Amino acid sequence: MLRYLPFLLVLALWIYAFIDCLNTPEEEVRGLPKVVWVIIILLFGEVLVGPIAWLVAGRVRRAPAGGSTPSEWHRNHRTTFVAPDDNPEFLHSLREENKKDESLLKDWEADLRRREEELKKREQGGEQA
Repeated sequence: MLRYLPFLLVLALWIYAFIDCLNTPEEEVRGLPKVVWVIIILLFGEVLVGPIAWLVAGRVRRAPAGGSTPSEWHRNHRTTFVAPDDNPEFLHSLREENKKDESLLKDWEADLRRREEELKKREQGGEQA
């Protein structure tokens, strides 16, 4: 089984590069037309030249969304993501939910007290009779 591993890895990279090339919009393809890249991937896939060429030079790669990079420009510019405990809207929504939960709990407690009182009255009425 282990002797088939290199073949399976090459096949997996070949398939990944082919599908990635097909799914990439035409305006994100660099260097050559998309059809030429597909042909290169298919013809030179067994020796890994085609898939590696596609992954390295064929597609425009974007920076990770919200991720940090080592470049100085990125370090000086913060992303717009705010942690939930620093987000005022999220904290306000938690307070609102807490108020709703507290009012519901008070209603349940009042209902429980009322039922307990009714039960006590029934028991007292049954003992007197």
